[in-house]
Amino acid sequence: MSEGLLFPFTEEHEMIRQTARDFAQNEIAPIAAQFDESGEFPSETIRKMGELGFMGIEVPEEYGGAGMDTLAYVLALEEICKADAAHGTIMSVNNSLFCYGILRFGTEEQKQRFVKPVASGKAIGAYALTEPMSGSDAGNMRTRATREGDKYILNGRKSWVTSGPVADYVVVFALTDPEKKHRGITAFLVDAKTPGFVRGKKEPKLGIRASATSELSFENCEVPIENRLGDEGEGFKIAMAVLDAGRIGIAAQALGIAEAAYEASLQYATEREAFGQKIGAFQGVSFKLADMKTRIEASRLLTYQAALAKERSKTTGERFTLQASMAKLFSSETAMFVTHAAVQIHGGMGYSRELPIERYFRDAKITEIYEGTSEIQRLVIARLESGLH
Repeated sequence: MSEGLLFPFTEEHEMIRQTARDFAQNEIAPIAAQFDESGEFPSETIRKMGELGFMGIEVPEEYGGAGMDTLAYVLALEEICKADAAHGTIMSVNNSLFCYGILRFGTEEQKQRFVKPVASGKAIGAYALTEPMSGSDAGNMRTRATREGDKYILNGRKSWVTSGPVADYVVVFALTDPEKKHRGITAFLVDAKTPGFVRGKKEPKLGIRASATSELSFENCEVPIENRLGDEGEGFKIAMAVLDAGRIGIAAQALGIAEAAYEASLQYATEREAFGQKIGAFQGVSFKLADMKTRIEASRLLTYQAALAKERSKTTGERFTLQASMAKLFSSETAMFVTHAAVQIHGGMGYSRELPIERYFRDAKITEIYEGTSEIQRLVIARLESGLH
């Protein structure tokens, strides 16, 4: 593929991309519509993904992962999402939102206890930041953590927790010093078996329906001090650092959705006939395909560039916030643009549930919302570039 001329792909990169592509098309694509319809969590395929190393691609082998780099993660996630974005969401949360933060900010004991089972696919991780009244404005958080001796008592409610209904371990953010607002937020690692950990209603969603999402409540939930991630007051810094990594995952997810919709549209345009010729010969369709392809390739460049920036940060410590936000913003809006055009190109069949086009369209929308809305990405990019706050 042409992108190999621009990016330092190794045989290992090509191997994981091909492995992910084969698994996605053979194991996930045939069941995607069924799980989208039922909204069930695809436990069996997620377990197999863990065995293949997809649930902890960047996690070192000593912690149960595949020990590969960020580019390998992006390539594999892109292929999984081409088959089904819901499977990709579960994979992305495990890798980016859960494992990454603990590897970067956690203790050795925390890495052994929490990362190892999640990276190997034996357990599911989740990330609980958003609340009913606190989405983009994390400083408006209500969940409290009160220290009592060698433990913290958590009380509050989190919403829109991806994998919430099935998670074994959750990174939870709570206020330890409410007067300091976002500077008083602390991160905790909570075992779902802890008394006071309560799973709420499962959310009925427009898309990525096989990715279980729910509220989580904490009712005098006791968390030992050794489960605190980082120091008190470091939670906001940890949350933002983790979201940078997560945004690269969402960019790869959006890229995969867009590619699937484009490839289906290209094939349809070369097969479907109207007025005596293939519909792809009509300018109205061919120009759509040209715009779809161009935006996808631009998204690919931004996403892979962000992956390389994150990889460099492991040795240089540099921030990759700008690259992650640009990739997430452009790729998610590309996914919406491409899937919208795909439905139009397919006409009535694009609106039919007999084809996956309408699922791509529904799945694409969330990429503009979670892990920072498009509006938040524009705010981040503008502030970083202008230096004005």
